[in-house]
Amino acid sequence: MCPKPERTSRDAPLIVFSHANGFAAGTYATLFARWRAAGFEVQAIERFGHDPRYPVTSNWPHLSRQLAEFIEQQGRGPAWLVGHSLGGYLSLLTALRQPQLARGVVLLDSPVLDGWRARAVQLAKATGWIGELSPAKVSRRRRERWASVAEKLHHFESKPAFARWDPQVLADYVATASVGDDGSQQLGFERAVETAIYNTLPHQLGRLARRRPPQCPVAFIGGSISKEVEQVGLSATRRIARGRMSRVEGSHLFPMERPVVAADAVLAAIATMGADPAPV
Repeated sequence: MCPKPERTSRDAPLIVFSHANGFAAGTYATLFARWRAAGFEVQAIERFGHDPRYPVTSNWPHLSRQLAEFIEQQGRGPAWLVGHSLGGYLSLLTALRQPQLARGVVLLDSPVLDGWRARAVQLAKATGWIGELSPAKVSRRRRERWASVAEKLHHFESKPAFARWDPQVLADYVATASVGDDGSQQLGFERAVETAIYNTLPHQLGRLARRRPPQCPVAFIGGSISKEVEQVGLSATRRIARGRMSRVEGSHLFPMERPVVAADAVLAAIATMGADPAPV
């Protein structure tokens, strides 16, 4: 899908994007530019979990409230809610709890837990084992500080997972860092917050969607080799998305690996759900 010339008018359709855990919204700048060029306004919370008014707790009720209030602050009515991983779950939670805020939801590799898998996560949370079973096992030991931008960039470029990333997206991710008093480069997303989010994964989302089906259309776009999809399965997601399912070449982090393809897949999904950006 070829993007249209950029449109900045307040009457342009609105995408509210929510990022994956550990990756601030600035990481997705390439996708945002593609959507803006196609005629959408794009807004995003830069970092979930870092505002003390919205603490990280089990099932993420305060993070969902943060997203809902952010959408309301735009003063635009219902928006297209697009989210990657954590962001997809928050988008769906918000659409289920406050349907008046969502025109449609696009889940980027956010497969919905339900059934025995959801009960297993609930048990792991209750017993404290979730930290050994989730990505929190890695995030709690993640390196937090580098002497320079160049050192930080080299660190991530040497990691196999990051080696698959688009160079511009990796540069944008590195640029989300905060700077220490000594001039050092720090993680743009606090590892303690990232770990807490993993350890409080919602286990009730599938059940909630059964009891209160979404009132807006939902679409799912997954990575072709996503381990997260393999672990969770797609039965609940298929039920919620009602056939609006597609896959993009790549892993769970396909928006970072193939940002233009991912951005265009979102535009295609929105088009099938009824978006009609005003002509420029």
